[in-house]
Amino acid sequence: MSNETMHLMTNLCAGAGPLALLVFGLLPTAGLNRQGKRAARTAATLALAAFGSSLLAAVTLLGHSSPDPQAAPADGMAAFIYFDNLAAVLLVLVSFLLAVVSRYAINYLAGDPAQGRFTKWLCLTGGAVLTIILSGNLVQFALAWCATSLGLHQLLLFYPDRPGAVLAARKKFIISRLGDVCLLTVIVLVHQTFHSWNFSVLFAAARQIHQAGVSTGMDISAIAFLLVAGAMLKSAQFPFHSWLPDTMETPTPVSALMHAGIINAGGYLIIRMQPLVTLSPAAMSTLALFGAFTALFASLVMLTHASVKRSLAFSTVAQMGFMMLECGLGAFGLAVLHLVAHSLYKAHAFLASGSMVSLTKSAWTPTARPQAHPLTLVAAFATAIGLVMLAMRWLGLEAGHAPAPVLLGCTFAMALAYALWNLWSQSLNFKMAAFGAVVGGGIMVVYFELHQVFSRLTGQNEWANSQLNTWPGMVLMAVLLTLFLLVLVVQTQLPTWTHRPFFQAAYVHARNGFYFTTLANRLVAAVWPVKKNLK
Repeated sequence: MSNETMHLMTNLCAGAGPLALLVFGLLPTAGLNRQGKRAARTAATLALAAFGSSLLAAVTLLGHSSPDPQAAPADGMAAFIYFDNLAAVLLVLVSFLLAVVSRYAINYLAGDPAQGRFTKWLCLTGGAVLTIILSGNLVQFALAWCATSLGLHQLLLFYPDRPGAVLAARKKFIISRLGDVCLLTVIVLVHQTFHSWNFSVLFAAARQIHQAGVSTGMDISAIAFLLVAGAMLKSAQFPFHSWLPDTMETPTPVSALMHAGIINAGGYLIIRMQPLVTLSPAAMSTLALFGAFTALFASLVMLTHASVKRSLAFSTVAQMGFMMLECGLGAFGLAVLHLVAHSLYKAHAFLASGSMVSLTKSAWTPTARPQAHPLTLVAAFATAIGLVMLAMRWLGLEAGHAPAPVLLGCTFAMALAYALWNLWSQSLNFKMAAFGAVVGGGIMVVYFELHQVFSRLTGQNEWANSQLNTWPGMVLMAVLLTLFLLVLVVQTQLPTWTHRPFFQAAYVHARNGFYFTTLANRLVAAVWPVKKNLK
């Protein structure tokens, strides 16, 4: 079988699932409502079939892929389907999550008179997300991008008589339209600059610019900044984050799909368009700063919420911020790994959120706050940094050639230091110290090795943020490390500060999201008022 025929069959297999879901979602709503549970079962079967076809296409592609994973297949469908290793990984991921969520929704909404309507929009939204992943040109990407947002809007309005749900949906609608404007402007500028919308042509042109080492013009810089802005708007980055925690009145399957798949569209935009985004190191550095601030801000707010689902929502905002940080630093392979791991974890967390209270009651909790000596924290931090250096040496990484993985490895070391501090605070002896060091070293090696595996698999080690090797880049990395170090210190010392008036007041402000949500709600209500007769 020739390579052209193999590519054609692979593309057809990959595109069959999204097409079937979109066609089923276009059926009349009235007919689906009359047979709500049967329609839900049919949708679950189609989603499972989409997962099967995606898995088959991915296995075929990975078994016959070219040495350059970014190379587009040379057949007539390349203008409509860009199915490389990156698309294969994410297509399998999203189709699997869609199959799980649609199966979960069968019994979750059983007996609801609008179950058919829910199934319709679930299929349309899921099919649009899969189309984003497979898009072969920027126009098709933008159309699927807008369709995903409009489908999600209908899912968020599943209970239209709830004022909170309506306000959150409208807030999301307005922010999404701003993101659409950014992407539509990119379409115009890209065609003016490169005279094409096809990804294969755009990436080849961007590769030539990178290899030539010439400075980019204002048009390319504007394209990069608009892509960054669109990604931030789509993935709930600060200060456009408040809509996501307010969508908790939607059915749980929507929350699971949204937090596990749809919210990743912004990150996927940057990862897919990285050849263009990396032409502007300033745009990437801006993305890294906003992502880091969003991650720290949302993590702090998350700790103050007792609601399981709302806490998970702020966790998603923080995770998306950290993913944007990874993209801004040029660690695209690590961003793909993060996207996969977070999606699987968050889908499980939302679908299991109903039993979380019972699990919490039966879980073990420390009998007292850790009261370790400050030298224990110093020892934990020194051990974590030492493990980072040993793991880098073991895998042959050099800080000068891989500043982004090293920076993120140091950030990971701070999390490991916090874990070691908690472990050693409970019982500090030689056996416990050795256990923590060995387990921490293994985790660090797995972290760096998985980063390399995903970079090689998806071809994400070709592009980087060239500014990291200059003095502005050094300043950027120093600022980021300082911020995460301050968070580590606050986390370890928080138990001793809880009774101080300043931190009690700060807790109240954090519990209210530092009032950005209130401000956003008032702005949306002023522009698009919610009817008072809603109950």
